Amino acid sequence: MADMLVKLYDVQEKRELYEKLQKKGICIKRALGLDASLVYRFIEENEFSARWVDECRVAFSFQPSTCYIAVKESRIIGFCCYDATFRDFLGPLGVKKSERSQGIGEALLRKCMLSMRESGYGYAMIGWADPKAAPMYEKRFGAVRIPGSFPGIYSNMVGIEEMEE
Repeated sequence: MADMLVKLYDVQEKRELYEKLQKKGICIKRALGLDASLVYRFIEENEFSARWVDECRVAFSFQPSTCYIAVKESRIIGFCCYDATFRDFLGPLGVKKSERSQGIGEALLRKCMLSMRESGYGYAMIGWADPKAAPMYEKRFGAVRIPGSFPGIYSNMVGIEEMEE
């Protein structure tokens, strides 16, 4: 699982994507501190990595938070954070299985990347990009794999010896 690099200055707003989601009753918004426990519960209920809760806690420690959520019928159906593990890193990202393949993940990523650019970042790193998601990162955002980046900045993480590239 190598890291990937995205040029933020090339990332564009994609209003038609947000409008398409809005027609389906899906809203993408920056999470408030008051949303934190709901995001943590969403991660746990959807069986994402328990470490993602830890990363989200960091995202919620910033004002404004560095976490975006997808909401449908007053329920969280996806989330994406940045600056959660290390500065300039994007992720984690998770979308409820039944809601995938609608562009929700792309919309969340786009909002995070545009916020990062507004904060002064020129590039974003996608840490340990899932090999299944890498083609989407390449196609939609021009992301490129960073050779030799595993385990990279995660080398001091407890339990790293259990992880495989």
